[in-house]
Order: sequence, then structure tokens, then C-alpha cells
Amino acid sequence: MILIVTNKRDITSDFIVLELGRRGVPFYRLNSEDIPSGALRFWPQPDQGWEIDVAGEALKLCDVSAAYYRRPGPPEPSPAKDPATRDYLAGEWSAITRSLWNVLEGRWLSSPFAILRAEDKPRQLTLAVSLGFDVPETLVSNDFEAVGAFVASGAIGKPLRHSLVERGETGEVLFTTRLDPLRPMDREAVSVAPVIYQREVRKAYDVRATVIGDRVFAVAIHSQDHDETEVDWRSGTRTDLRHEAIELPRPVIDKCLALTEALDLRFGAIDLIADLDGRHWFLEINPNGQWAWIERRTGLPLAATIVDELISIGAGNA
Repeated sequence: MILIVTNKRDITSDFIVLELGRRGVPFYRLNSEDIPSGALRFWPQPDQGWEIDVAGEALKLCDVSAAYYRRPGPPEPSPAKDPATRDYLAGEWSAITRSLWNVLEGRWLSSPFAILRAEDKPRQLTLAVSLGFDVPETLVSNDFEAVGAFVASGAIGKPLRHSLVERGETGEVLFTTRLDPLRPMDREAVSVAPVIYQREVRKAYDVRATVIGDRVFAVAIHSQDHDETEVDWRSGTRTDLRHEAIELPRPVIDKCLALTEALDLRFGAIDLIADLDGRHWFLEINPNGQWAWIERRTGLPLAATIVDELISIGAGNA
């Protein structure tokens, strides 16, 4: 049995569900927000453990041979009238999910705990340098003097962790931005929080390298075709942004594989830049990144390869 842990709105998981169904592989999709609406049972005996019953579908975790921690959200407990009770229930259900994920250690495509550790971008950059990636000159800081000196030579800025600022029902995405030299009036804004500052690399195109197991699927994203996607290909509203499946040089492929292995991951979405001389620069790795749009645009068999990897993990745990 393969377990997919996700949320009700995650379209990417639908690709995996369709591929598993096509192959006739038994699976259970667990939408994490629904966990509190179900029944959980746990016994500490080795032959029993955890049982979950959500919407009439029962699952014994001991029957799970492989699992994909795709994009779960927090459990949604029953409404409570007072904030203290809401916080208590949220904490209890959060603790339960950590227990569930712990039980599945060794069966994940990538463990949720490894994913959490791998989201540390300074750690990513340090590992990338140690593995021989070309990495743009970087400063992470909220020190006005240090940032001012760095930015004076030309730089871009991007968030250290979250790119989305939630504002009630809506949100604002913080894209990578080309920066002007700092002014004295910028001191307070710079000091509020650390930001990643990097020397800008002139691009030929962006690259998304999706690592699944020991395979690397690379796509050139032709961001330089349009002014609004020149600095950050995600900005703007270009539905016609060209995506092209490419083959990376073998040394770059080997570094991508080495990085995911060093981060204890079997999946990673790596962002690179190909410069005007054909040199590849490492930007970051998303340990649980989106990939369905790449399959739709290029036909690369990402869902099939993820399922292959899950089946392989399951065979090792049989």
C-alpha cells in the first residue's frame, strides 16, 4: 500500500493518484486537514500500531510500504469557542501528525523531517559550495552597513524563507528583485529581517532540475524572452513562457544528485541559472517543490518516475 499525504486542494497529487490507478497499485490518499474528522487508534504492540479511519476508509500504517509527503496542511479540528481551546486542540492534532510521520520513517520518498531541515537556505548554499556548484556571491543579513556595501556593486534580493505574505483573504508574493543602492531612509526596512542578497548573474535562461531518486529532469525556462520575467520568471502573467526539456552537463547532474543525497532527500526541485557563457549557477533547492506544471508543459514523465521510486521503496520494505 502506498500512502499519499497531502491536502484536498493539491492538484499535483492527482497526477500521482492517476498514475497509481493506471498501474493498479493500491494506495490511500490522506488529506491532512481531514484527520481530526476521523477516528484514530494506536496500540504500542509491534503487530498493531496506528489505524486511521477517515470518511469510512480505513488504513493500518503497518500496511504502508512507501509514502509521499506531498503538500499537507495543518489538521482542522472541530471549532472551539475560545482561543485557548482552539490552540490546545491544534497542538494536540499537530502532535498526533508528527507521531504518524515518525512511524513511517524509512518509507518516505523524502521524510517530512528531512524536508524541514532541507528548507534551511543558508545550509543549502553552504552544501552547494562544498559540492563544487557555482554559487553567486551571497550575503544574508539585516545589517544596514553590510547590506549597503554589498548592494552598492549591484545585487538582487529575495526572501530567506517565505515568498508569500498573507493579507486576510489575499496574499502578496515577494519576487526576486533587482536592487538600487541603499539610501539612509532604507535603514529601518533593512533591519526588520534578514534577506538573501546575491550578485546578479546575467541569464541566458533559468533551469528547473527535478531530482527523483537517481534521475534528473531538467527544463530550460526562457525567462529572458520577456521583460517582466527577466529577473524572476515567476513574476508577471505570462502563460506563454517557453519551457524546454534539456540535458544538463554530466558534472552538473552529479552535483544535483549529490546535493539531494546530502540533504537526505529522494526528491528535490533545484533552481539554476544558465549564464551567457553556458555556465550553470546554483540558486536554491525546494525539497518539496511543485512539478505538475512541468509535466503538463513538456511531457516529462515526472509522475511516473515518482511512482517508480515509491514502488522501489515499497519493494525494499516488503
